Amino acid sequence: MPTTAILGLQWGDEGKGKLVDQLCARHDLCVRFQGGGNAGHTVYPEGRKVVLHHLPTGVLHRHCLNILGPGMVVDPFKLIAEIDEVQALGYSCEKRLVISDRLAITTPVHTALDAAREGDEGKIGTTKRGIGPTYADNYDRIALRGCDLLDKSALKEALARNLKVRGPQLGKAAPNLDSLLGPLLDAGKRLKPYIQDSALVLKEALDEDKRVLFEGAQGALLDVSYGTYPFVTSSHTMASGIPAGAGLWVKLDRVIGVTKAYCTRVGEGPFPTELPKAEGDRLREKGGEYGATTGRPRRVGWVDLFALRYVCRLSGVTELAVTKLDVLSGLGSLKAGVGYKGHKEAGLPAEISRFAALKPEYRTLEGWNEALGAARGGSDLPAAARAYLRFMEEFVGVKIGIISVGPEREAAFEVKGAPQG
Repeated sequence: MPTTAILGLQWGDEGKGKLVDQLCARHDLCVRFQGGGNAGHTVYPEGRKVVLHHLPTGVLHRHCLNILGPGMVVDPFKLIAEIDEVQALGYSCEKRLVISDRLAITTPVHTALDAAREGDEGKIGTTKRGIGPTYADNYDRIALRGCDLLDKSALKEALARNLKVRGPQLGKAAPNLDSLLGPLLDAGKRLKPYIQDSALVLKEALDEDKRVLFEGAQGALLDVSYGTYPFVTSSHTMASGIPAGAGLWVKLDRVIGVTKAYCTRVGEGPFPTELPKAEGDRLREKGGEYGATTGRPRRVGWVDLFALRYVCRLSGVTELAVTKLDVLSGLGSLKAGVGYKGHKEAGLPAEISRFAALKPEYRTLEGWNEALGAARGGSDLPAAARAYLRFMEEFVGVKIGIISVGPEREAAFEVKGAPQG
């Protein structure tokens, strides 16, 4: 029962999609277990850029079965558009896609609520895809679920229950039941071949010793419990979220934690190692740091090794994948966050006011000028880049297993620890 999880260790956008894409070649199943259309996993199959939001990256590998687990929230209209897009590229979803009958459904009600909230002064900085309101409805037991799309009476009842609570919050902007019912039923007809009990499909695969890859979305510092609350996503993004989000208990053999060689964040919330504007603008442009889902410019800063060490401990990370190492070329001396002034705790503060007050302490490391894009192994990296990786590995206490130096599949290579010399 070989199982692997790929999880983000920062505030998302770490480059998980490309690594999942690479590893899917060696796995039989690819499983999404949390999040929804707020994900933006960019991959380049056969040299073509594809951004996946709902679909697991394994859909771009024709041998791979792909599962949207019960811990996800799904906008059926956007999912159908995404299915059509990948099928137009030659990647059929027939008999290769399973959608949980128990996942929660995002409707125009949820996207309207999300947009209204983000217009308030206390905005979180969400993607406005309705993710938070959908999760809230699920826990409030007024959500629509995948199974409801397949039955008109069940769907009508679920919509009425939802609109009774959510309608007054939207006031005159609230859609009426009939305007939602028809389109959702049509979406259900399109998705019917895929909707079933996904946990049983996964259990059968595990019993047959199929190789399963769990694809995380967002990142550990956005986890609803352990992230910078309330500036977080609405799901559990760490390894602890996999069993509930996939629908059954699963033992993980390999947990790959993905981090950029620096750090980025989209939206509101504290960011201790964030760079001042001029330095940040330079790194943002060099790294092309704009959101795959929203196009928003990302905030950028130095890598925070203290935070990485903390979330690695919580998620049981067995190896690190360091991405975008090539972006640091030519920047001069580099910095790595190793703690915070006056902060003596082993973990990160739960209180947002204390987190926002953290002032980073840095270790300055030698930079390098060589371009790294052609590197295909640790020995191809300049000495300063190898030393940078060794410092990351030693501080975090987790071996580096993958290094990425470009967007192409072949630009990510596996290593057995940070390269020496």
